[in-house]
Amino acid sequence: CPAPALLCGLLAAVAAAAEGGRALPQLSDDIPFRVNWPGTELSLPTTGVLYKEDNYIIMTTVDKEKYKCLLPLIASGNEEEEKDYKGPTPGELLEPLFKQSSCSYRIESYWTYEVCHGKHIRQYHEEKETGQKINIQEYYLGNMIMKNPLSEPESCELPCGYDLLFSLTQIPTKNIEGQMTPYYPVELGNGTPCSLRQNLPRSSTVMYICHPEAKHEILSVAEVTTCEYEVVILTPLLCNHPKYRFRASPVNDIFCQSLPGSPLKPHNLEQLEKQQEMLKMPFRRVKEEEMPSTKEEKFSSIHKPVAVGSHQLLTVGTTHISKLTDEQLIKEFLSGSYCFHGGVGWWKYEFCYGKYVHQYHEDKESGKTSVVVGTWSKEEHIEWSRKNAARTFYLREDGTQTVRMVSHFYGNGDVCDLTDKPRQVTVKLKCKESDSPHAVTIYMLEPHSCQYILGVESPVICKILDTADEYGLLSVPS
Repeated sequence: CPAPALLCGLLAAVAAAAEGGRALPQLSDDIPFRVNWPGTELSLPTTGVLYKEDNYIIMTTVDKEKYKCLLPLIASGNEEEEKDYKGPTPGELLEPLFKQSSCSYRIESYWTYEVCHGKHIRQYHEEKETGQKINIQEYYLGNMIMKNPLSEPESCELPCGYDLLFSLTQIPTKNIEGQMTPYYPVELGNGTPCSLRQNLPRSSTVMYICHPEAKHEILSVAEVTTCEYEVVILTPLLCNHPKYRFRASPVNDIFCQSLPGSPLKPHNLEQLEKQQEMLKMPFRRVKEEEMPSTKEEKFSSIHKPVAVGSHQLLTVGTTHISKLTDEQLIKEFLSGSYCFHGGVGWWKYEFCYGKYVHQYHEDKESGKTSVVVGTWSKEEHIEWSRKNAARTFYLREDGTQTVRMVSHFYGNGDVCDLTDKPRQVTVKLKCKESDSPHAVTIYMLEPHSCQYILGVESPVICKILDTADEYGLLSVPS
């Protein structure tokens, strides 16, 4: 295998034996691997496959270049450990979390989620009214009740019945960022009555998953069906149980760092990669020439929401928005000629800065149904901003402030059947760092009938927030 020669050498070396007599696991051709060259700074992944400092081999190329290659702990090495495990059950591992009355929080643009482990899940919003009176809007998404018939209510204050249940059946998994991840479920019921389901109580499933560096954070909250929720919690407590550790990722990374006197990456490999890039160049030019124009691009498949793994975890849509340069994109966005699209499920959303917010549904049979949620009026927004915070600031460590989010008012939407008043929406533009510089996430909340909050988060917004004036209005950076 001429191209991945070093990888072939790695596999052969591990299969034969490692230097110093260390017993390393045999690597199989059935498991995909990828060699990474991190340079001097190596930051190992905290999720997915695990690594140990002593699980490495020293590789030497034909040019006498030497590399220390850190190998992953592949899944096959854990099967015996799982079979022989006789330690605490997952319920017993989580018991300290339930007994210490610990709560975790997730703050989103409008709602705050409170998970008090083993007790309740609460969704709430606090609003200061005239005279500094605080108005709280809240719903309990579930309270701790024992649904499992294997549990004894007298002797089981914690969800210990699940241990017996899941020792007899296969451990459930969930697609978390493209990886099937085992989780330990805890059911909570008897929440706030749901008017959309004949006042049946809200209920939730809390899914605890292993993350070695977590502090019991809430990863996501999703309404999977009306008034039934899934809450994913990251916790290190489960990581001591081999069946709840992360399974090996689809591609296992091998990290090779150069030893003194060797280049960061083998010379022959760099030459080969350059040759491959040269071979691709003619095809890349043809593709660029065949690309549709910018105008056509706005309404093409680039606006399809991107799922997290194979499922949507949150009621948001992420779109990769353009191949324009940052400067072109910012100018077109601020002029209203480039619109952001997003959302998942039945309704999608179109936001054109300084113009309008639309909510729409497309159907092959009935065509497109569109609702005007709000339209822009600079005068109305300025009037609104005199009573509301148009800018939210973030305090840096050096004491200086930077704009974290701006809010804009769009009124005079289509008349609402429930209120007989025009719809209106507050658009919250927020900086969100991402590996994809041209990604945008859009979500819609409806805290009151036909009064909406549209959250728009993107790295593109990070570049223009500091241009916001006292009314939160943005301009092209100078």
